[in-house]
Amino acid sequence: MLHNQIKSDIKQCYENLSNQLDNFIPRRAQNYLVAEIAKTLGGEYHAKHRMLVAEAGTGIGKSLSYLLGAIPFAVFNNKKVLISTATVALQEQLINKDLPLFNRIYPKEFSFILAKGRQRYCCNHKLEASCSSDENQQVSLWDEKPKKSDLDILKRMLIASESGKWDGDRDSWPTTIPDRVWQQIVADKHSCHAGLPKHRDCPFAKAREHLEKADVIIANHALLMADIELGGGIILPEPEKTIYVIDEAHHLPQVARDFSSAAASLKGAASWLEKLNQSVGKLAELADYKKSGRFQTALSENIALLIPSLRQIANSIDDAQFNKDGVYRFEHGELPAWLQEEAKGCKDASKKALQALGKIHDLISERSKDNEILPRVAEQALTESGFYLQRLENLEKVWNLMAQPNKDKGAPLARWIEKSQDRENDYIIEVSPLEVGHRLDQLLWSRAVGSILVSATLRALNQFDYFCRQAGIFEKEATRFLALASPFDYKNNARLVIPALPLEPQADKFTDLLIDTLPEYLEGETSSLVLFSSYWQMNQVADKLRPLAKKNRWELLIQGEESRHIILKKHKENCQKGKTSILFGTGSFSEGLDLPGNLLKNLIITKIPFAVPTSPVEEAHAEYIESRGGNPFLQISVPEASKKLIQSVGRLLRKEEDSGRVVLLDRRVITRRYGKALLDSLPPFERVIEHV
Repeated sequence: MLHNQIKSDIKQCYENLSNQLDNFIPRRAQNYLVAEIAKTLGGEYHAKHRMLVAEAGTGIGKSLSYLLGAIPFAVFNNKKVLISTATVALQEQLINKDLPLFNRIYPKEFSFILAKGRQRYCCNHKLEASCSSDENQQVSLWDEKPKKSDLDILKRMLIASESGKWDGDRDSWPTTIPDRVWQQIVADKHSCHAGLPKHRDCPFAKAREHLEKADVIIANHALLMADIELGGGIILPEPEKTIYVIDEAHHLPQVARDFSSAAASLKGAASWLEKLNQSVGKLAELADYKKSGRFQTALSENIALLIPSLRQIANSIDDAQFNKDGVYRFEHGELPAWLQEEAKGCKDASKKALQALGKIHDLISERSKDNEILPRVAEQALTESGFYLQRLENLEKVWNLMAQPNKDKGAPLARWIEKSQDRENDYIIEVSPLEVGHRLDQLLWSRAVGSILVSATLRALNQFDYFCRQAGIFEKEATRFLALASPFDYKNNARLVIPALPLEPQADKFTDLLIDTLPEYLEGETSSLVLFSSYWQMNQVADKLRPLAKKNRWELLIQGEESRHIILKKHKENCQKGKTSILFGTGSFSEGLDLPGNLLKNLIITKIPFAVPTSPVEEAHAEYIESRGGNPFLQISVPEASKKLIQSVGRLLRKEEDSGRVVLLDRRVITRRYGKALLDSLPPFERVIEHV
């Protein structure tokens, strides 16, 4: 049961909130959500399984709801609150707006912090080594010889770091750091050693010190998955001491699947293994031959097995098996016999090589602690061995998954080979799970103090079932589910128009039809957003409409022609000046785009956002469902399209006073059997269905 002190604190917060905010309007749905979160965490619905899944429509104020419901409970019970989001925008809103506000209305002291993974911070020693005047040392840490521009940015970063003008956080560097450059200096667990001089001011270690003291931690889904994949409590607080608030929860299953996947090249891996083999003797010498000799031998022997095996696999691959996208997928995840045998050999050799290098790395670290090696020499050696340990870990993960036999129960792994875009005549071995629900349940839900999952879009076709399968929520009877409608007046403030078009999107001439039809629905509108199903179609339509836009003095702003930030800035400036502004975007513009008031009055969706199952994982998932007698279109495509369509129409009304129109140029919502379910899952707009 919920303690009276917690109830009192929540009530006090709410009273303070009404005094803090001008024109404060109590929201019934928000109050209900706060109460249900607190009751769930207090064990009023289930003593052990304290989980709530809430779809909270736009305008309810879900972020303030979970702060009000979770923080008083956590502080009273001496637990941590971890809020995980999918987007930087929401993290910034929480850190800069919502949590400072809550700090003012909450009667007790609490602290909060933004958590970032180690990969967002640079390693001071790697940065210095990359700027070394020793060209051999520079090149040895790069896959290819670095460009002058790469070295220039590294030198600027080193100067800024040493002068205290940069804290080593990638996000605080004023310009974009190319990935190839960042990978050379990114902090990693192997080369980070607090006992060495260059690591005493480690940017990541400094950030961790603050993290451990905070009551509320803001993270993203990727960092959350990185932590629980390591066992939990390594980067973030332990699950057994933590209340998890998963905001934008509909993204979590995909992030979890990405973290359980692995990929590695064949010839590229053989190349860096050769470089490692050349360094083995030097590393073993620093580790002390008497102790490291057998590990050096084991490492060299297994590298000697891996290099020819990887090259043999590359030479044995039949290019005729690849599709037009350069992908060779193994049906039902089953490898041919020859590759199965090679995979077993690579799995064993990569595992033994990883263990041997790990032992050498540890011995160097121990000798450094005992001052048996000069700090400068130890740092360089640990950086180099750490670099190869990371690569060996990934290689071992790939081949472990490739060699893993399919289980009798559950979905198989998706396994495929892809032609390398970066290296000629090379191939990438890739593996991914199809379903990650059981893993989320095992590593997270079953261990957490409590779990609150929220999003504006969790249901598909008005049901939570699809999300539950994806997210591993198997204790449905013990889980609390809420679907809270937005307070917006959709019926009176917005219309959904379905025009009488002669063609459906799959028709060959549909792009031409869009070119002819769109002007009619753009005419007279000052602020429009047109969502397309593909970049190709968007650009085709844009090119044809540019002369008309110029004639009518419309400004067309096309996604991809400039950064998202610049495009939105121009759009807002146009709207402020009363100039007609039209945004053209694809799927990524259907979520997280906030254009309140006069910034968006006219939303045009060119087609139902069905995903085309062209990726190897999507194809494998469809294949698995079919093998069990299911229908992939109805079980995957329609529910996913339902969620995306709800997200798309959600761009129109962002505040209670907003109004406008949605135009859906896809008549399948009224001509196909699944169409009614898609329409019924949308907000209750006034509907205008034109008849052909």
